[in-house]
Amino acid sequence: MKRSGFWNDVKKYKVLLLMLTPAVLFFLLFAYVPMAGIVLAFKQYNYTGGVFGSPWNGLDNFRFFFDSGDAWRVTRNTALYNIAFIVVNNAIQIFAAILLFEVAGKWFRKITQTVMFLPYFISWVVVGAIAYNLFNYDYGTINVVLNAIGLEPIDIYNTAAYWPVILVVVSAWKTLGYGTIMYLAAITSIDTEMYEAAEIDGANVFQRIRKITIPNLYPTLIILVLLAIGNIFRGDFGMFYNMVGNNGLLFSSTDVIDTFVFRMLTTSNEIGMSAAAGFYQSILGFATIMLANYAVRKYDKDRALF
Repeated sequence: MKRSGFWNDVKKYKVLLLMLTPAVLFFLLFAYVPMAGIVLAFKQYNYTGGVFGSPWNGLDNFRFFFDSGDAWRVTRNTALYNIAFIVVNNAIQIFAAILLFEVAGKWFRKITQTVMFLPYFISWVVVGAIAYNLFNYDYGTINVVLNAIGLEPIDIYNTAAYWPVILVVVSAWKTLGYGTIMYLAAITSIDTEMYEAAEIDGANVFQRIRKITIPNLYPTLIILVLLAIGNIFRGDFGMFYNMVGNNGLLFSSTDVIDTFVFRMLTTSNEIGMSAAAGFYQSILGFATIMLANYAVRKYDKDRALF
């Protein structure tokens, strides 16, 4: 009689389960255990009572967050920035991947991939320092060049209108290599016989890209967009904080939920309000990914996440 059951499966796949253990522990410790802190969103936190001993205050933290006038601003900025990142980054990455795939030189392709990938490993702290040395009003590289050619310097760090463009460009530059490699891997997995048949039928390179390459990238694109949509209400704290810092003149166009929560926690010590804003952010993210996945399932259920 063939043995079956949970422990038999554990014994059979023990090596694979052992390899999976670090990832499971990571998410358990840093994603699921901290969920208990959600209760702070409904409490008037004090250090004597701690997380679970502080008195309940209902929805007062949420009321204070929305009455402050900052809720709509940071929500709007977070969503619009992430939408711009999704559209611009994926478009540029797909274009770069197709361009690299069509380049004949093997060594040129490898060198270009390496150069494009390097910014991904640069810390946002370093990127922020580079940006400061570029945009500083007194001695930044851009203003030094403008002064040298007789033009007026640009006060970038005191003008909020410049920063949406700057942040989108910096995000595209930093993630270009990583995204390009994923799309390039998807392109190289396409059956080469399809290209050969199209070439025999007289299709030029642009027709092959439009009729073969791009349609075969849809599954990869949909998965990456769905994963990105799940974080559409989560700003990249490292990018926004290191690029902008606590410059209040730029908050109107650069303040996102993550930086708002951090600032409330460090400057006003509003732990309950910070937890309420974080909980609000998580609910928005959960609802967004569920709606996006539902829409994809209605279109093509095989391409949905679940």
